[in-house]
Amino acid sequence: MTIANSPSGFNRSPSLEKKATPARVIDIGFWGLTLTLAIGAGSVLVWVIIQTGLSSSQAIQKFGLSFLFNGTWDPVNNIYGVMPQIYGTLITSFIALLLAIPIGVGVAIFLTEDFVPRYITTPIAFAIELIVAIPSVVLGIWGIFVLVPFLRPFFQFLNKSLGWIPLFGGGSPRGNNLMIVGLVLAVMIVPIVISITRSTFEVLPPSLRSGSLALGLTRWETILRVLIPAGLSGIVSSVMLAMGRAMGETMVAAMLVGNANRIDISILQPGATITGLIASQFGEAGRLQVSALMYAGLVLMVLSLVVNIIAELIVRRFQNVER
Repeated sequence: MTIANSPSGFNRSPSLEKKATPARVIDIGFWGLTLTLAIGAGSVLVWVIIQTGLSSSQAIQKFGLSFLFNGTWDPVNNIYGVMPQIYGTLITSFIALLLAIPIGVGVAIFLTEDFVPRYITTPIAFAIELIVAIPSVVLGIWGIFVLVPFLRPFFQFLNKSLGWIPLFGGGSPRGNNLMIVGLVLAVMIVPIVISITRSTFEVLPPSLRSGSLALGLTRWETILRVLIPAGLSGIVSSVMLAMGRAMGETMVAAMLVGNANRIDISILQPGATITGLIASQFGEAGRLQVSALMYAGLVLMVLSLVVNIIAELIVRRFQNVER
């Protein structure tokens, strides 16, 4: 045996080090496949952004940033602006989150903290997962024929009794409005909040629960003061992912928002969203109008990007606090 100046003290044959074993070939192939998929996903995203930007270049050159602050959408005179649509997109998403966050976090706590036996929580969790599989157009039809007639008397009561508050003011609610869109979007995004929050609570160390209970905290004090702060980064991630889903939803917005090209502070009045605008007008649009619609889509992509960046910053901040 030949001693060499190697860390192990033995001479290793170069032929043995370079020999390609089946396991090494599989590892290299898997690494190459995942790298290709990652580059491909990024390339598709960049390609979509570039194509959207090129398609909207005519509207960008003609309207510039005034497109974001103009409330007129007039295909006859080729005057376009998406301020009401930006407002409607943000308001409906905010309403959806306002309803989905407490429900989602509460259900996730119920499913993970063993308040009831597993044979009860398992079917509930399965049913919640099935909501994700419901097509958005079906939820839109449900909203039109079930939710709107059911909630119309309640909306009219709010309008009559609290109409002096601008949030519930305006004319008597008759049908589609921003609140209806927010409610249906909440139904769509609740499973996202529940799923990610539940996974976050399940991976928390059991010592957090046992240690908190050993120190004398009650079950609810443990949940509110220990588990939720410990899993806050996961909860924030679920909320931001749900917000991105709500902002990008098309069919529900197109079917229920009312497509009223105006800004009304009342959530009981019709409004407009970017996705609803694109879905309702793209089929019959002229050249400049198509460019304006693509410009609106680019604005929505930028809004989603900003939301994701804010989410990443918040998650990193809470992760640093947890460490």
